[in-house]
Amino acid sequence: MLSSKNKAELKRIAHSNELVKINIGKDLLSDSLIESIENCFSTHELIKICFLKSALASKTKQEFILDLIDALDCDVIQIIGNTAIIYRDNKEIKNHIILSR
Repeated sequence: MLSSKNKAELKRIAHSNELVKINIGKDLLSDSLIESIENCFSTHELIKICFLKSALASKTKQEFILDLIDALDCDVIQIIGNTAIIYRDNKEIKNHIILSR
């Protein structure tokens, strides 16, 4: 579980860097989409998820985010509009984010 200080630090990093951006549309949270996000987590710790209007026709943003957290074992850092920033620690990547305690 991340502290509010850690989340603030990750927000700062997310807004100052280019992030991998994944759009979720009418295909919703398919197995291939989950696998694609998992592949992104193998090289990045912060990922931007954008919910398109076609996705939000069937579920709410909060339901999608809860499903993402369950499927990917990640933390939600921030939600602005239809965009969420998610984080999963990965000590094996080259530019690993070291959070203060």
